[in-house]
Amino acid sequence: MKHTKSIFFFFLLFILVLGIASCKKDDQKPDDMPTHPEMHDEELITTLILTLEDTSGIQPSVTATFRDVDGPGGLAPSAFDSIYLKSHTTYNCAITLLNESVEPAENISEEVLEEADEHLFCFTISNAQLQIIRTDSDGQYEIGLNSQWTVGSASSGHVLVILKHQPDVKNGSCEPGETDIELLFPVLITD
Repeated sequence: MKHTKSIFFFFLLFILVLGIASCKKDDQKPDDMPTHPEMHDEELITTLILTLEDTSGIQPSVTATFRDVDGPGGLAPSAFDSIYLKSHTTYNCAITLLNESVEPAENISEEVLEEADEHLFCFTISNAQLQIIRTDSDGQYEIGLNSQWTVGSASSGHVLVILKHQPDVKNGSCEPGETDIELLFPVLITD
């Protein structure tokens, strides 16, 4: 019986020591705090929607969508629209970014706006008679979630839309940073 009590006592002591050793402190003192900001993983952008409204209210609205719900490298996009515009028209364009791989879909545009000083949309036009000017700002540099598209004469070409992620390097140009999404939309301008 004495031997059983000794084994029981050592067993309890072992459990107690193991329990104390496995506990960790949850609170961090200011000296333990990291000195660099927390890095956030890039968000998956599965969908980009361009919505263009005629500033004079005459022409119908134009919507062009890119959608690839399983992300890069999987199945082909389920939507990759051409952009059809009317000549000699000015459009206000709004870009919507979504992650539709989750339910409900996540609005990435809101996150881009919250981190506006780290993001810039870049537009490169080839062959189409079109001018694009970003109309929103982070207070210092443009963003491009909103822009104005001034359409010239009938033509066809492409618009390359790139979202740059530029933490700590944003300077108003498209060179620095990493590319979050890059899409080449065909553009057809008709009379």
